Amino acid sequence: MAGGAAIAFVLLLVLLLSGGGTHKKASAGRAAGPGGSSLEAAPSRFTIHKLALTLPVALQDAAAAPLDGQRLVLLGGLEAGESSTSAVTVFEAGRAGAHASLPEPQHDAQAVKLGANVYVFGGGQESSYDHILAFNPVTSGVTQAGTLPQATSDAAVAEVSETAYVIGGYNGQQALDTIVAWRPGSSAELVAHLPSGLRYAAAAAADGRIVIVGGTPGEGASSSILRFDPATRQVQSIGQMPGPITHASAFALGRWVYVVGGRGAATGTQTPSLVAIDSTSGREVSVAQLPQALSDATVAVTAGRVWVLGGSGTTGVLESILELQPLGP
Repeated sequence: MAGGAAIAFVLLLVLLLSGGGTHKKASAGRAAGPGGSSLEAAPSRFTIHKLALTLPVALQDAAAAPLDGQRLVLLGGLEAGESSTSAVTVFEAGRAGAHASLPEPQHDAQAVKLGANVYVFGGGQESSYDHILAFNPVTSGVTQAGTLPQATSDAAVAEVSETAYVIGGYNGQQALDTIVAWRPGSSAELVAHLPSGLRYAAAAAADGRIVIVGGTPGEGASSSILRFDPATRQVQSIGQMPGPITHASAFALGRWVYVVGGRGAATGTQTPSLVAIDSTSGREVSVAQLPQALSDATVAVTAGRVWVLGGSGTTGVLESILELQPLGP
């Protein structure tokens, strides 16, 4: 993309992220973090807008995390030509955006914000990586902050009490059944096992516990809804999705975890569904239909506004940006 067009894209996204228009505040500020009251008897409903604005390139399997206020950062990803990118882009009000680079191109990683920094866990390109990378949004620097117990891509990551939990994944040979805990300044620790190896699951934290949905257990796709409690280090089954689902994304508002898109075991079976799961009971409720079927999308929540960026559709990799505005129960 030419420089002028890229700047125009970011400036337009800045306007969207800086609060133009009237939006009801959602109860969570992080796509994979706990937040809000547990009193909601019903999940939020949403108005969903497909923006005329698009990403500079079609992109799937990128990592993202919200920053302070209305800012977010997008890290790595897989472009339409099946090539990974090392790009790190911060979208923020007041300037066109800060750009940095990961040490090497990668995709299939997830990120969370812990303290002042954003941390990226694993990922891969030709092979899976074991690194934990730290992005400093003040200096735009990227450094290695730690190491996972083994190479891990395709994992889900969620944060509870300033600790990141890396759930399942793939080590280049097999799906992993591990849940690994890490916080800045410490070593990664194996804290629990899943019932089986699982990659491409969707996960988000609500009320201090992590809901884990679907995924690929070696082959095929799972319909399981699991819940991990960091306090007890126990994993339990709490429900079932209507059908097998993998390559979905998730975010949490209050006690509800919302599963965005996904697909079945076969490629080309993407769904437009937005499904809410009660993190207490495991009950699932369909709340909306996205404008298009997609999987492998990047989701971020910034001060109550939910963004779904890119992903894979039935006809290829997407460059679309969706805005989900919660309307309340």
